[in-house]
Amino acid sequence: MHHTSIRTANIFRAIAFYEQLGFQVQERFTTGYTLACWMEGLGGRIELIQIPEPKPAPDAFGDEHYVGYYHLSFDLTGVTDDLTHWLTDLRDRMTQAAQAQPDQLQPLNVLLQPEQQMIGDRVYEVTFIADTDGLPLEFLRVMKSGE
Repeated sequence: MHHTSIRTANIFRAIAFYEQLGFQVQERFTTGYTLACWMEGLGGRIELIQIPEPKPAPDAFGDEHYVGYYHLSFDLTGVTDDLTHWLTDLRDRMTQAAQAQPDQLQPLNVLLQPEQQMIGDRVYEVTFIADTDGLPLEFLRVMKSGE
């Protein structure tokens, strides 16, 4: 996959948010009518596109009848051995950054606290957060796999 595209109400807030997750801007450009950029981090690439006159995003996480984009998922198995600790560190960084730049960042919105889920023969630790536009992001790590 080359990239995943995310439409945002404010590209500067979105960049600040994704930088806290470890992404870095690789390329800034316009799509003909608006600002955009590619950011790389956590093993992938995202494209942020600022939307003039944005409407609120649907509640993909909370609306069980919603159909369409649900979430991006990032595998943190090689990054951390404790998702709760990783999330606490991220929350602390976001809180400090939000205090320093209240016009750019808000405190972290956790949609689902870390929990274990059995998927196939693997046990995962999983958490969900929301980005600046309320889009759900999943972070997981493999805890055990069957052999």
